[in-house]
Amino acid sequence: MPRDSTATREQLLLAGEHLFARKGVDGALTREIIARAGQSNDSAVGYHFGSRRGLLGAILDRHMARIEQRQPPGPPPDDLPTLVDDLTRPVSEELRTADGRDFLRIIVQLAGSAGMRTHDLPNPLRGSAVAGQLQALERECVKTLPEPVALERLSLLISMLTVCLADRARRIDEAQLVLLDHDDFVANLVAMLTAALTAPVRRTLNHPDT
Repeated sequence: MPRDSTATREQLLLAGEHLFARKGVDGALTREIIARAGQSNDSAVGYHFGSRRGLLGAILDRHMARIEQRQPPGPPPDDLPTLVDDLTRPVSEELRTADGRDFLRIIVQLAGSAGMRTHDLPNPLRGSAVAGQLQALERECVKTLPEPVALERLSLLISMLTVCLADRARRIDEAQLVLLDHDDFVANLVAMLTAALTAPVRRTLNHPDT
């Protein structure tokens, strides 16, 4: 790819990250992304990414590639607290950069389609180390929980993780109050998520008909 084309692609990625994070993956307009990238060609997104959805996919792919590079070596462990830690820390590193924080504010919008309840993980999760960690977490959870409860908790874990990271990303970007430093925040988040997965099951009371 020619150098100027590579630069244009990068500017479109950065513009897409910024606007998808703040206006929403469905709210940011293609023309706004093109304008923020400093481009005058209305077909720039289509030329470089095929479509607006293709641009979003490219953003997710490049950040997932960074997260994959931070993964601990070897297969997933077989204890739940370490699995939660291994899942949380690599993605939490995205808080350290502006484009990483944009990514975190994007993925929270997509958490509901992570596919844990149906065992149908979407790209770019499919085949990733993160997918392996989620599968290992499921294996650990079903040792002590009914499968429907385990799947529900893992789905909620994804929601909790992405909400907490997106909220901190927004607070950092907007210079709002942040109580914990990065390491303490991550340690506390891991503890909370582990506690959520290991909480005792409360059975629903069957009330007699009246």
